[in-house]
Order: sequence, then structure tokens, then C-alpha cells
Amino acid sequence: MTTIAVTGGTGFVGKRLIDLALERGYMVRALARSPQEPRDGVTWIIGALDSTDALPRLLAGADATIHVAGVVNAPTRDGFAAGNIAGTRALVEAALTHGPQRFIHVSSLSAREPDLSHYGWSKRGGEDVVAASALDWTVVRPPAVYGPGDLEMRDVFRLARLGLALMPPPGRLSLIHVDDLARLLLILVERDPGRVILEPDDGRSWTHEAFARAVGTAVGQRVLTLPLPKGLLSLTASADKLLRGDKAKLTQDRVNYLAHPDWAAEPSRRPSGDLWRAEIATPAGLAATAAWYRANGLLR
Repeated sequence: MTTIAVTGGTGFVGKRLIDLALERGYMVRALARSPQEPRDGVTWIIGALDSTDALPRLLAGADATIHVAGVVNAPTRDGFAAGNIAGTRALVEAALTHGPQRFIHVSSLSAREPDLSHYGWSKRGGEDVVAASALDWTVVRPPAVYGPGDLEMRDVFRLARLGLALMPPPGRLSLIHVDDLARLLLILVERDPGRVILEPDDGRSWTHEAFARAVGTAVGQRVLTLPLPKGLLSLTASADKLLRGDKAKLTQDRVNYLAHPDWAAEPSRRPSGDLWRAEIATPAGLAATAAWYRANGLLR
């Protein structure tokens, strides 16, 4: 029976990855900072990426590592570096010493433009650590990940329900449903495409305006799309910081990322069709996500 070691198992992507892994008969060893509810098929390893004693226990007996954990929001460049570069380095070094050799690294499309944001810079740094290693690695750069259970896009859906879409300057983006991403990561455990960087998506790119309208359709509302210039986004980020402090969703670092005009997956880096294809079209995925928000009282 195949055993996978998972970091980030308590996050949005990690939770769905573990669900799907268990459905498919995998055994899971998952890193968590705090005790978790017992679950058949899952061995929780208490610790973090900077816990030198926890990583050998996480990797013990595993056939592959799927590194999902990462810092998506931090007040400083050092905060991003600690989680996304130093944390990745610690896990890679532990895998080199204790095994397994198969290493699937979940990065971000932001790594393609490391000079735009501290986040993108740190994700590229993590990729570089993996690529320089002797591990049997594959890097996956997801675009925007969404689906039931996601809280990052909740504000976009809530505004759309009010008939409004505040968007970055005109550009294009790709998306991927969390289930499709989780399925790809498990496929990569069994099928090794080599030391490559993959940029999966649902098979199409969206303009910001078209995406906003698609979210409006998902919540049953026609939306007014308002593209905001970068300067106004920066002011909005400052206001969000005042209102929500460290819990602010829109930071200046994220503004720098959002204002870039092209966050669509590179077709030449898409997984080959004989390896994986997305099964969930974005309109259907958005509708399911909106339904989950409604069911959990999150569209108010």
C-alpha cells in the first residue's frame, strides 16, 4: 500500500488532497502544528518545517512526499523566506537523508515572476532549492485555486452577490479547481514525468472581466465590473490593513502580484493529456463553490 508524506495537510489544498488520497486507498502521514482529530488512514505528525525531529518521523516509511505547505501572506520578506525557502530546504534535506526520493513540490504561478512580489520571489526560491537537489522531483505551479472550502475568494463572491466586481487592471488569469489539483498531485506519485515544472489549469484562460461575470453567474447576479488601477488597489490594501490588521486579505505584496497582466498558465508547461486533464470546468466549479458558501452562511 502506497504511503505519502504530506505537508500543509490542514490547509485548503492539503485537506482535499488527504480526502482524495484516502478515497483512493493511500496511507497518509501528515505534518500539523497542533493535535488533530484522529482519522483512519492518517498518521498526524506534530511539528513544523523548522522542527528537525518531526521531519524524519513524517518521512519514515513514505513512498513519496507532497510538499503543499507554504506562506501566502507575511508582513515582511523574511517571513516569506522562512516559510517558503528555509522550510522547503529543511524538508528537502530531510528527504535526502531519510527518504523518500520522490518529491512533488507545490509552488505557485507567481514563481514565474519573482521580481514582482516577496511571495513570488520566495516561491521561486523554494523551487530553486528543490531543483538543485538530487531528489526525484516534479514542481507544480498552480494558478488561482478555488472550490468548496476555500476562503480566499469569499470576498469576490460576496461582492458579486451585491452586483459588484472590483478587479485588478485588465489582464488574464487561469484557474484550477482544488479537486483537479489534488488529483494531479496523486497521479504524480504514481507516474513520474521527470524533473519538470508543470502549470496545470482548467484548459482555458480568462480575462478579469469574463471571470468576474462568471462569478456573478455562479451567485445569480449580473455584476458591474470595475477594474481598479494599481494605485487605487494600493490604497485599498492600506484600508484593509487598518480594518483587519494581519488578517487583511489584500496586502501591498498581493497588489504587486495582482496588477501583473498575465497570470495564465503557459500552454507548453501544461501536463500532457495522457498524464492528466482537468475534469471540472470553471463555471461548474464556481457554481459548486457558491453553493458551499451559501450552505455555510458565507455569502452574507
